[in-house]
Amino acid sequence: MASISDPQSQQDSFRLSMLLNDTRYRGLTFQFIALILIIFVMAYLGMNLVSNLATAGLTFSYDFLGDPAGYDINQALISYTSQSTHLRAAFVGVINTLLVALFGCITATIIGVTAGVLRLSKNWLVAKLMAVYVEAFRNVPVLIWILIIGTIVTISGANPRAFLTRGGSVEPESEMLFGAFAFTNRGFYSPAVNLGPGWIIVLLALIAGIVGALLWRRHMRKTLYASGKLLPGWPTWIILIAPVVIAQLVLGSLSLSMPDVESNNFNIQGGTVIGKPFIALWLALSVYTGAFIAENVRAGILAVSKGQTEAAAALGLRPRRVMNLVILPQALRVIIPPLISQYLNLTKNSSLAIAVGYADITATLGGITLNQTGKALECVLLLMLFYLIISLAISAIMNVYNASVALKER
Repeated sequence: MASISDPQSQQDSFRLSMLLNDTRYRGLTFQFIALILIIFVMAYLGMNLVSNLATAGLTFSYDFLGDPAGYDINQALISYTSQSTHLRAAFVGVINTLLVALFGCITATIIGVTAGVLRLSKNWLVAKLMAVYVEAFRNVPVLIWILIIGTIVTISGANPRAFLTRGGSVEPESEMLFGAFAFTNRGFYSPAVNLGPGWIIVLLALIAGIVGALLWRRHMRKTLYASGKLLPGWPTWIILIAPVVIAQLVLGSLSLSMPDVESNNFNIQGGTVIGKPFIALWLALSVYTGAFIAENVRAGILAVSKGQTEAAAALGLRPRRVMNLVILPQALRVIIPPLISQYLNLTKNSSLAIAVGYADITATLGGITLNQTGKALECVLLLMLFYLIISLAISAIMNVYNASVALKER
């Protein structure tokens, strides 16, 4: 008697033709083919690179990072001289890039939120002025604005000698702001903080104050949403400042160095000076990116239903309270995702710093060091790695915040 084969076993038996004809395997087949092609292309490019380097008599090495840099940097937050290594010059560039990116993101956010809210103002003149600002900066390349603002900052400011009193024997031509700040043609002079023994404890106290303030704000929000009771906001500042003040009073680790205008020299002594290249780049990136953030904020506010505003007004809330407690918290869910992209754009746009003479990582490692050593491939790979890491870090931090303000289903 002939055996009857099981139809299910025939259906489950694997055949090579199923790799293309069966929808269960077709996607995996195309992915595997694409992976093989990518491997072959990368292998070919790698072999071609090695061959070209050998032909040119070049070697792939990072030994040059230990050689003396041989050039000065106009602004360095860590100790640096022309005899420091290329690696330390790169670190100075990294710190300068992170500094302008941090201050730029904070300032651009303030400008963007303010302009975005004012664009929706019922005052016709204010709304139109904000519209002109947004359209002007969004539709002109950032490099042009960096050059324009850099030129304005460069030609602004009086000579430092105009602020000197020379021991009280000379009447100064210009007065310092609050006796501590002066904007000159060499930069912005301000008091400097000197770190003494135990400054790390003061720093930890500041971190503890920030954490405590955030926890109090979180408690305020939970109480408001749970019971409708609005707790006072002034304890936030007490929690933030008190640990630092107590640590400073006990340890005395921090001291101020004020700019000295009574010097007999031709420049202001003491304090610290913020270079004009940093000021120009910071302002240009902040104002430029703020225009894009303003549109994100405006879109987020318009995404909130008008019924929310009307309901809040019916409860007797003032317009400022309506914006802070009702509209902006809901608008954040729309604002945050594009805001992440703007922070990334600002950080990457800082690579144009060489246009105003600011020594960021692109100007040091990707500019002077690359030209002096001829290690183009090694320098470019390090630059790519740095911007990749900082971009992923910004995205990760902002995504965590975005998840915290996202609408949570019950």
